[in-house]
Amino acid sequence: MLVRLHVNGEQREAEAWPGDSLLTFLRDGLQMFGTKNACEQGECGSCSVWLEGEVVCACLVLAAQADGLEVRTVEALGDEASPGPVQRAFVDAGAVQCGFCTPGLVVAVTDLLQREANPSDELIRETLAGNLCRCTGYQKIIDAVHLAANEQRDAL
Repeated sequence: MLVRLHVNGEQREAEAWPGDSLLTFLRDGLQMFGTKNACEQGECGSCSVWLEGEVVCACLVLAAQADGLEVRTVEALGDEASPGPVQRAFVDAGAVQCGFCTPGLVVAVTDLLQREANPSDELIRETLAGNLCRCTGYQKIIDAVHLAANEQRDAL
Protein backbone atom coordinates (compact mmCIF):
# COMPACT_ATOMS: atom_id res chain seq x y z
CA MET A 1 0.00 0.00 0.00
CA LEU A 2 1.12 3.55 -0.68
CA VAL A 3 1.46 5.72 2.43
CA ARG A 4 1.69 9.50 2.12
CA LEU A 5 2.81 11.69 5.00
CA HIS A 6 3.73 15.30 5.53
CA VAL A 7 7.13 14.79 7.22
CA ASN A 8 9.16 17.71 8.55
CA GLY A 9 7.44 20.10 6.17
CA GLU A 10 7.72 17.93 3.06
CA GLN A 11 5.22 15.65 1.38
CA ARG A 12 6.71 12.14 1.39
CA GLU A 13 5.40 8.78 0.22
CA ALA A 14 6.53 5.19 -0.04
CA GLU A 15 5.16 1.70 -0.23
CA ALA A 16 4.46 -0.04 3.06
CA TRP A 17 3.22 -3.41 4.17
CA PRO A 18 -0.15 -2.97 5.97
CA GLY A 19 1.42 -4.12 9.25
CA ASP A 20 4.39 -1.73 9.15
CA SER A 21 4.72 0.62 12.08
CA LEU A 22 5.31 4.31 11.54
CA LEU A 23 8.81 3.66 12.90
CA THR A 24 9.51 1.01 10.25
CA PHE A 25 8.02 3.22 7.55
CA LEU A 26 10.20 6.20 8.52
CA ARG A 27 13.38 4.14 8.70
CA ASP A 28 12.89 1.60 5.89
CA GLY A 29 10.45 3.36 3.60
CA LEU A 30 11.71 6.94 3.84
CA GLN A 31 15.34 6.25 4.86
CA MET A 32 15.04 8.56 7.89
CA PHE A 33 17.28 7.03 10.52
CA GLY A 34 17.16 9.64 13.29
CA THR A 35 14.24 7.92 14.99
CA LYS A 36 15.67 4.84 16.71
CA ASN A 37 14.30 1.31 16.94
CA ALA A 38 14.94 -0.11 20.40
CA CYS A 39 12.14 -1.96 22.17
CA GLU A 40 9.28 -1.96 19.60
CA GLN A 41 6.86 -2.01 22.56
CA GLY A 42 6.46 1.68 23.42
CA GLU A 43 8.49 1.31 26.60
CA CYS A 44 11.75 3.14 25.85
CA GLY A 45 10.86 6.34 23.99
CA SER A 46 13.70 6.03 21.47
CA CYS A 47 11.23 6.21 18.59
CA SER A 48 9.38 9.33 19.77
CA VAL A 49 8.03 11.61 17.04
CA TRP A 50 5.28 14.19 16.82
CA LEU A 51 2.13 12.98 15.08
CA GLU A 52 -0.30 15.82 14.46
CA GLY A 53 1.57 17.79 17.16
CA GLU A 54 1.43 15.11 19.87
CA VAL A 55 4.48 13.09 20.94
CA VAL A 56 3.92 9.39 20.24
CA CYS A 57 6.00 6.24 20.11
CA ALA A 58 6.28 5.57 16.38
CA CYS A 59 6.60 1.84 17.06
CA LEU A 60 2.99 1.78 18.35
CA VAL A 61 1.39 3.55 15.38
CA LEU A 62 0.73 1.78 12.11
CA ALA A 63 2.06 3.62 9.07
CA ALA A 64 -1.40 3.27 7.53
CA GLN A 65 -2.91 5.08 10.55
CA ALA A 66 -0.60 8.02 9.88
CA ASP A 67 -1.46 8.22 6.17
CA GLY A 68 -2.14 11.84 5.27
CA LEU A 69 -1.06 13.18 8.66
CA GLU A 70 1.68 15.56 9.82
CA VAL A 71 4.79 13.89 11.28
CA ARG A 72 7.74 15.72 12.76
CA THR A 73 10.91 13.84 13.61
CA VAL A 74 14.18 14.62 15.36
CA GLU A 75 15.67 15.44 11.94
CA ALA A 76 13.53 18.60 11.92
CA LEU A 77 15.33 19.91 15.00
CA GLY A 78 18.83 20.22 13.58
CA ASP A 79 21.78 18.18 12.43
CA GLU A 80 25.47 17.78 13.15
CA ALA A 81 26.39 20.90 11.19
CA SER A 82 23.64 23.01 12.73
CA PRO A 83 22.29 21.44 15.92
CA GLY A 84 19.17 22.80 17.58
CA PRO A 85 19.29 24.28 21.09
CA VAL A 86 18.28 21.06 22.84
CA GLN A 87 20.77 19.01 20.82
CA ARG A 88 23.52 21.52 21.66
CA ALA A 89 22.59 21.42 25.35
CA PHE A 90 22.78 17.61 25.38
CA VAL A 91 26.32 17.75 23.99
CA ASP A 92 27.40 20.61 26.26
CA ALA A 93 26.03 18.91 29.39
CA GLY A 94 27.55 15.52 28.52
CA ALA A 95 24.08 13.95 28.28
CA VAL A 96 24.94 11.98 25.14
CA GLN A 97 26.60 8.64 25.74
CA CYS A 98 25.86 5.85 23.25
CA GLY A 99 23.27 8.07 21.57
CA PHE A 100 20.57 5.46 21.16
CA CYS A 101 18.06 7.13 23.47
CA THR A 102 19.08 10.66 22.52
CA PRO A 103 16.68 11.28 19.60
CA GLY A 104 13.65 10.35 21.70
CA LEU A 105 14.89 12.39 24.63
CA VAL A 106 15.55 15.41 22.39
CA VAL A 107 12.00 15.17 21.02
CA ALA A 108 10.53 14.89 24.54
CA VAL A 109 12.62 17.78 25.88
CA THR A 110 11.84 19.99 22.88
CA ASP A 111 8.15 19.29 23.39
CA LEU A 112 8.45 20.08 27.10
CA LEU A 113 10.25 23.37 26.49
CA GLN A 114 7.61 24.41 23.96
CA ARG A 115 5.04 24.09 26.74
CA GLU A 116 7.06 25.19 29.79
CA ALA A 117 9.96 27.65 29.60
CA ASN A 118 11.20 26.99 33.12
CA PRO A 119 10.47 23.37 34.03
CA SER A 120 11.09 22.08 37.55
CA ASP A 121 13.13 18.94 38.13
CA GLU A 122 9.88 17.18 39.03
CA LEU A 123 8.24 18.16 35.73
CA ILE A 124 11.36 17.14 33.79
CA ARG A 125 11.40 13.73 35.47
CA GLU A 126 7.66 13.28 34.85
CA THR A 127 8.02 14.27 31.20
CA LEU A 128 10.99 11.97 30.62
CA ALA A 129 9.51 9.00 32.51
CA GLY A 130 8.72 7.28 29.20
CA ASN A 131 12.31 7.55 27.95
CA LEU A 132 14.88 4.99 29.05
CA CYS A 133 18.62 5.66 29.08
CA ARG A 134 21.07 3.00 30.14
CA CYS A 135 24.22 5.13 30.03
CA THR A 136 23.95 8.54 31.69
CA GLY A 137 22.10 8.03 34.95
CA TYR A 138 19.71 10.88 33.99
CA GLN A 139 21.35 13.71 35.96
CA LYS A 140 23.24 14.95 32.92
CA ILE A 141 20.00 14.77 30.93
CA ILE A 142 18.24 16.91 33.55
CA ASP A 143 21.20 19.31 33.45
CA ALA A 144 20.83 19.49 29.65
CA VAL A 145 17.14 20.37 29.99
CA HIS A 146 17.95 23.24 32.34
CA LEU A 147 20.77 24.40 30.06
CA ALA A 148 18.49 24.39 27.00
CA ALA A 149 15.74 26.18 28.96
CA ASN A 150 18.19 28.86 30.10
CA GLU A 151 19.54 29.35 26.58
CA GLN A 152 16.04 29.64 25.13
CA ARG A 153 15.02 32.18 27.78
CA ASP A 154 18.23 34.17 27.20
CA ALA A 155 17.53 34.23 23.46
CA LEU A 156 14.20 35.98 24.01
